[in-house]
Amino acid sequence: MAGFEVLTMGRIGVDVYPLQAGVSLREVQTFGKYLGGSATNVAVAAARHGRRSAVISRTGQDPFGEFIHDALRGFGVDDRFVTPVPHLPTPVTFCEIFPPDDFPLYFYRFPKAPDLEIHTDELDMDAVRDAGVFWVTGTGLSQEPSRQATLAALRARDRSGITVFDLDYRPMFWPSREEARRWYQEALPHVTVAVGNLDECETAVGTRDPDAAAKALHAAGVELAVVKQGPAGVLASDGTTQAVVPPVPVEVVNGLGAGDAFGGALCHALLSGWDLERAMLFCNAAGAIVAGRLACAEAMPTTDEVEAVLGEAVGAG
Repeated sequence: MAGFEVLTMGRIGVDVYPLQAGVSLREVQTFGKYLGGSATNVAVAAARHGRRSAVISRTGQDPFGEFIHDALRGFGVDDRFVTPVPHLPTPVTFCEIFPPDDFPLYFYRFPKAPDLEIHTDELDMDAVRDAGVFWVTGTGLSQEPSRQATLAALRARDRSGITVFDLDYRPMFWPSREEARRWYQEALPHVTVAVGNLDECETAVGTRDPDAAAKALHAAGVELAVVKQGPAGVLASDGTTQAVVPPVPVEVVNGLGAGDAFGGALCHALLSGWDLERAMLFCNAAGAIVAGRLACAEAMPTTDEVEAVLGEAVGAG
């Protein structure tokens, strides 16, 4: 394969996470600094599985932007398509940690996030077309010029290879769910895979019912629909075969990076040509590992780590 095995496009930034759990930011004393952003974390997760990965995004021209480049290179992710926007600061995201299921996020993306300043004429469309997996996110559709750049990349890709739409609905980035649905509907016919939780599926196709959501995604042109159902596990449907896989039990430390670990594992599984059940088992295990760790990018597991968790689960069963 001449191009990148995994090329993602979308959000990037610095995660500043408290080193104390169960405490409000009002009272937290110490923090850790980590690479963040959903598209970026997916690229890192795929790289941990040995995949040649790159990310298309933008940072501020500041020390946090320099940190991001250092971190990407450290994780083995190609940073050539990450460019600076001199007049905007690199975004910072804070969270609070209240395990097992409450992790409020506070996005500091003002006056505008540089990753929403991706322009169509700056894209390397050959790289987009040549990638084994091309991965875009819902956040990338939330503002111009990133919206048109994302849609232009999808049109140039023309459903070749594996083209993934991470539904990634963040209400604070949109004026309304209806506005998000409008642009999600614009993107869906250009992708072969859609991934999202129940709330994100409601945004994309108007229903939270897993089976109905999968059918609606297929009707929109998606070949593989992956619906994450939280404690009920994950449903994957390719239109003829369906797999429903339960979650891997884990003592949750920070659930925020689990979905991105799932995404990187999905890229690896799809490139490997695995059947649906094996792929979903692998993805669930990858997500569980990260849910049991504090950070996102730094927490992404290797293939061996995921296989070890799967082996333990089989042994316990």
